Amino acid sequence: MKHRVTAAACVFLALSATAPASELAESIQQDYDEHLGALWDHFHRNPELSTVEFKTAARMAEELRSAGFEVTEGVGGTGVVAIMENGSGPLVMMRADMDGLPVEERSGLANASTARQMSPLSGKDEPVMHACGHDVHITSLVGTARQMAARKDQWSGTLMLVAQPAEEGGGGAMAMREAGIWERFGTPDYALALHVSSENVAGQINVTEGSPYAGVDTVDIIIHGVGAHGAAPHSGKDPVVLGSQIVMALQTLVSRELPPRSPGVVTVGSFQAGSKHNIISDRGHLQLTVRYTTPETREILLDGIRRIAENMGRVAGLPDDKLPEVIVSEDFAPPMVNTPQLARRLRVAWGEGIGDKRVIDIPTKSMVAEDFPYFTMDPDIPTVYWSVGGTPPEDFERAAAGGPPVPSHHSPLFKISPEPSVTAGVESTVVALFELMGD
Repeated sequence: MKHRVTAAACVFLALSATAPASELAESIQQDYDEHLGALWDHFHRNPELSTVEFKTAARMAEELRSAGFEVTEGVGGTGVVAIMENGSGPLVMMRADMDGLPVEERSGLANASTARQMSPLSGKDEPVMHACGHDVHITSLVGTARQMAARKDQWSGTLMLVAQPAEEGGGGAMAMREAGIWERFGTPDYALALHVSSENVAGQINVTEGSPYAGVDTVDIIIHGVGAHGAAPHSGKDPVVLGSQIVMALQTLVSRELPPRSPGVVTVGSFQAGSKHNIISDRGHLQLTVRYTTPETREILLDGIRRIAENMGRVAGLPDDKLPEVIVSEDFAPPMVNTPQLARRLRVAWGEGIGDKRVIDIPTKSMVAEDFPYFTMDPDIPTVYWSVGGTPPEDFERAAAGGPPVPSHHSPLFKISPEPSVTAGVESTVVALFELMGD
């Protein structure tokens, strides 16, 4: 593919392959001041829900074309794939997710989102907010495109930039795979992604050799009871009592069946049964989220859920055709596991190119999940998923002194500091790409 020299590329001074890191940082800062800051503001004010990121995708396509990439839209819905060929070398993919959340922003920011959108899931008009920082991700992707286009003499190979829809909905990565992304554009030799983090100081680079994101399954347990009058419980089989026993028994799965150093989560997020004070219902419904970091742990937890539900039904005296049903959704996200050797390689590159003091290795404290692994498996692709800090240090200091806690992701109060987050996102990505594709 041939690419024209664009205005976006011309805003940068071409740097030699031995240019000091400070020059890269200065160039990124200049681009933030002149372009990326306003772009982040636009994305933050105008978030869109999963699968309907039409305006966001169009703007991403425009920005990436302007940087000199060959852009294909509509890949797996609203997905955007941008390709720049630059001689022989590896094919490297960098992904950024685009979607917002159905959350009403209460961050207090001057550019807080007031957007609303018809949700394809609920069918309702919903408030929309970038409550997980995806506005940082896509802005960083644009900044990366502009930097790499301006430095084609410093790298060789093929760069694939992916703007992915519906990460929050859990189907965007799979949709792009099913749309033949590898068949159409090539299978990457390396796959990279990042996430802004409210748990780390703005500008820090956090990378671990382990699992930065858990796998997740959605499980439903349908409890078949026998209805009766509340004054005559002996004549029925109460699904509320049975469901409560199942909920309590599930708490032993992690504490007593998983090895102590194997993390897992079984959370009952919803328990629905009954309709009136004096009626014993004939049906109960439990909704679970199950989290893990290895396939082996997944098997232990899912098998345990089935065993507990069915046997608690037997304890309650239900016949085999009335035992609780355990339904595991076909839609699940495998654990995100970094390739250890590649993580170590990039950590060294970031230490040299950005500074050791900014590179940390702190395992995540939660079991949140990501659908990025759908890009990295079948075939297995060497991958690293890292995070960039997004919270100013003074916010942590205030929280430690008894002030308000730092808002978490998905909170209506969520806010990050865009400038250090975006610039760190661009800088860490460019340094990683130079490590993998540098001449």
